[in-house]
Amino acid sequence: MEKKVYSVDGKELRTITLDDNVFGLPVNEDVIYYAITNELANMRTGTACTKGRAEVHGTNAKPYKQKGTGHARRGDTKSPITVGGGTIFGPKPKDYSYAIPKQEKRLAMKSILSLQAQSDRLTVVEDFTIESGKTKDLVKILKNFSDGERTVIILKDDDAKIKQAGRNIPTLSFLSFNRLRAHDLFYGRKIIALESAVKNLSQFYAGETKEAE
Repeated sequence: MEKKVYSVDGKELRTITLDDNVFGLPVNEDVIYYAITNELANMRTGTACTKGRAEVHGTNAKPYKQKGTGHARRGDTKSPITVGGGTIFGPKPKDYSYAIPKQEKRLAMKSILSLQAQSDRLTVVEDFTIESGKTKDLVKILKNFSDGERTVIILKDDDAKIKQAGRNIPTLSFLSFNRLRAHDLFYGRKIIALESAVKNLSQFYAGETKEAE
């Protein structure tokens, strides 16, 4: 597959050949779903916590005598049926994270990259950085490629300056070629990949590809 390489001004410079083992695969929707679900589960804090009957502060004394009052028998005021009492089967802190096979995760990333490339959402741009670190300088570049859409920039390395310039743009996120996130990559309406990042992606994800079923 061939893609045009654009300058930061939006002008066509040349063409680049994308590796079909990374950008030209059949889209496997199942592994994409598993990868995104896994990421969302790993992001859950799982800190919800309620107090049970034994944890509620209060006395263990019987509130009134057993018989003769007309009330139901009650052992203490910490009963779940009492206002301020414990919670029955309430949530407790839980770890929701789990791991999926590396091969499955790699296939998911390649499927998403293939999907975005085949749907013309992927744009290859010459390598650039924002030396000033100012948001307005990055916005000028983004206007040539996206119109306020959810945008993802795939970097060739951990460029602190360009990340500094983009941290105030709510619709923009950054990914390094070797630390992709399936959720951001899949839901990005516009994927801007630096030219060197595209080459690094081809090398990083090169190898035997599992056929999509």
